[in-house]
Amino acid sequence: MLNKDQAVCIRTVDYSETSQVATFFARQTGKISVIAKGSKRHKSSFGGPLEILTYGQIVFLQRNQSSLATLTEFEQKPALTNLSKNLTALNCALFAAELLNLLTEEYDPHTQLFDSIIEFLENIQKTKKTEQMLMLLISFQLTLLTQTGFSPILNLCSNCSMPLKNSNHLYFSSSSNGLICKDCEVSFYDKVKLTPQAANFITNLKQLDKADKNTLAEIEKILITHFTNLLSKPPKMAKHILALK
Repeated sequence: MLNKDQAVCIRTVDYSETSQVATFFARQTGKISVIAKGSKRHKSSFGGPLEILTYGQIVFLQRNQSSLATLTEFEQKPALTNLSKNLTALNCALFAAELLNLLTEEYDPHTQLFDSIIEFLENIQKTKKTEQMLMLLISFQLTLLTQTGFSPILNLCSNCSMPLKNSNHLYFSSSSNGLICKDCEVSFYDKVKLTPQAANFITNLKQLDKADKNTLAEIEKILITHFTNLLSKPPKMAKHILALK
């Protein structure tokens, strides 16, 4: 049966000299893996090889959910036409795509998450400041965690459920899935102490756009540690984000 959907390409792998296997995140379908036959040929019906971070309408033939679907049409619209001019923005976008692929299941639709990744991709190419890119990345990552059922607890102590009152003594524990207070921190070997600045912003995310680069980098490092623990391995693009100056 032929299906149509709006989708963004989040991964590509060469299948043969002429074909590719691609992973799309589609608005109504969710994550889907497809084979694009002949996509690498000079006169490909897809307008050339499929490229990660492009998006548009896809048409695919789906026989069953246990095998690859066959991509029949894809009018590629480059989401990030300006990314080649900014390596930081490109790395942030590739990291977002990697996490989206790793944390979602095939054929599990998340329309809000689809809208969020498209909004993120469109916004990341418009900014030139590293702190703004980090803010956009952090916001998307928190949306991704929420939509996939891994939302960290940031408004109460994730261990004792008491209100977080003292920003000078707050910690993040991935094993506890959130912030922990000074009375509970002794029980968690993986705790990371937050600076007061990071604690203030991570408990008041609506003010995140006012955080400076160092504070945003601290929050991002904590999130990367959290993703690493969730996935039992570090995401491949994480090292490029951690290296941001």
